[in-house]
Amino acid sequence: MKLKTILTGSIAAVSMTFASIASAVDITGAGATFPFPIYAKWAEDYKKTSNFNMNYQSIGSGAGVRQIQAKTVDFGATDAPLNGEQLAKDGLIQFPAIIGGVVMVVNLEGVAPGAMRLTGPVVADIYLGKIKMWNDPAIASLNPGVKLPAEAITVVRRSDGSGTTFLFVDYLSKVSPEWKTKVGVGNAVSWPEGVGGKGNEGVSAYVQRIKGSIGYVEYAYAKKNKMSHTALRNQAGTFVQPDDATFQAAAAGAEWDKTPGMGVVLTNQAGKDAYPITGASFILMYKNQTNADKGLAVMKFFDWALTNGDKAALELEYVPMPPVVETLIRNLWKAEVKGPNGQALWK
Repeated sequence: MKLKTILTGSIAAVSMTFASIASAVDITGAGATFPFPIYAKWAEDYKKTSNFNMNYQSIGSGAGVRQIQAKTVDFGATDAPLNGEQLAKDGLIQFPAIIGGVVMVVNLEGVAPGAMRLTGPVVADIYLGKIKMWNDPAIASLNPGVKLPAEAITVVRRSDGSGTTFLFVDYLSKVSPEWKTKVGVGNAVSWPEGVGGKGNEGVSAYVQRIKGSIGYVEYAYAKKNKMSHTALRNQAGTFVQPDDATFQAAAAGAEWDKTPGMGVVLTNQAGKDAYPITGASFILMYKNQTNADKGLAVMKFFDWALTNGDKAALELEYVPMPPVVETLIRNLWKAEVKGPNGQALWK
């Protein structure tokens, strides 16, 4: 599927024009680069029906959390969900907005997108610096018939605090005991090696420029830049390609209503068709809104996206939230988000 909007942003602030049902209200958001392609497309489509403005900074999940905690934005966006204790401490609510996948991308001459197969333990060993050459037997044994060069591997990873990194290293920790012990999980980790790029944009740019490189990016960035992604072996032992169907398969068993803050982590899910590095991206906003118009404007936009944004999401290889989750989200708004007068903002 072709990306139907030109995504320009880098790590700098990205201006998008949205709309407000009643009057022009400017709102601001910041955080994850993972969902930026779909947020940009939703913004473009929503602008056609209304007239409010939003400035979204695609600066990474860690920075997005810090911005909402500092109350410098109207909502934060993170791919690494906060736990119930963190949410309660800061007076925040959290809800999932979209589901997508993190893919491995490589710059190898003659290797077509999806032709190379990798496993989680092999990827972990590459990022641990244990596998250093593309023709290493561990890679060659997974790829009979694929011409692998006797070329050094250049590892590319994120340099900033990132929800994309969280999903990637959370997956590696589930499939590699050595990774779990030596590196662990977080928005930012102490990388054993590699070249650091800022944002999905930065990692994409490095992989495109460096011959023999490997990196991890959100799938829409790989599609947009025509990058060569790999297939990954899932928990069931199946090598699967990333797409909306395999992301949906990973999300099928998620228990959103039984997880504090709806913070479900979808990596390494069971199921023969499940893509192993699937994740949701989450929105953070304050329970008690000091500006009722802005708080309501944020919810109105995401309500519109949940109702009208499925087609655009699928075109960009994201997975829309299931109807039952949409209901949970709206019920959360109604129960938890209050205006300055203490009354519910969402009716």
